[in-house]
Amino acid sequence: MTYAVILAGGTGSRMGGDKPKQYLCIKGKPIIIYTIEKFIACPGIDRVLVLCPAQWEEHTKDLIKKYLSPAGDMITVARGGETRNETIMNAVDIIEREDGLDGAVIITHDSVRPFVTHRIIADNIEACKKYGACDTVIPATDTIVEAKDGELISNIPNRGHMYQGQTPQSFNASKLKELYLSLSDEEKAILTDAAKIFVLKGEPVALVNGETFNIKITYPYDMRVAKALLEDEEE
Repeated sequence: MTYAVILAGGTGSRMGGDKPKQYLCIKGKPIIIYTIEKFIACPGIDRVLVLCPAQWEEHTKDLIKKYLSPAGDMITVARGGETRNETIMNAVDIIEREDGLDGAVIITHDSVRPFVTHRIIADNIEACKKYGACDTVIPATDTIVEAKDGELISNIPNRGHMYQGQTPQSFNASKLKELYLSLSDEEKAILTDAAKIFVLKGEPVALVNGETFNIKITYPYDMRVAKALLEDEEE
């Protein structure tokens, strides 16, 4: 089975206000609902898991009931973890407990990336089944500058080899759990996302082409961009 795991654990501190950004509305609908809609409309997805902070579980369930009631049976809302990877592992535990991990593919996606396409989702499923893990990326368009001390340039890598990571990131669920449990505390401390678990252990992670408009809504400016993109979709 193939599971979409929507990561809705963000607090929205960079957006300002007291409501996590995934629950802010654009054109009358919460961002998280736009995101979930993309996955429930995709024929390759069997089930959707939404992982959110404990204090927002009931609110999330209410939103799903209000906006997505016809698809409610395929959506499960659960509590996230302290970190991104702990949240993903919570989803893996739910899948293992309820359905088993044999052959399970999980497609992890930021709740605040509502412009993911069905093509990106389908390519993730295909690449994950072939390689065991994949990451959605776009080529870096700006020169990447490394400064290890935060003051002076230490390296300017070849931009032709650089990519900007997006989501989804997709994994063979059983392999992900195996690799995560094999990590040392030091390795867990340097994790930035789940794909790095595979990289640290020397496992292949395939590239899936993303889209420049597959933006992550993080700052107030992004809300204006998202509104314009939604208006384009409607047209």
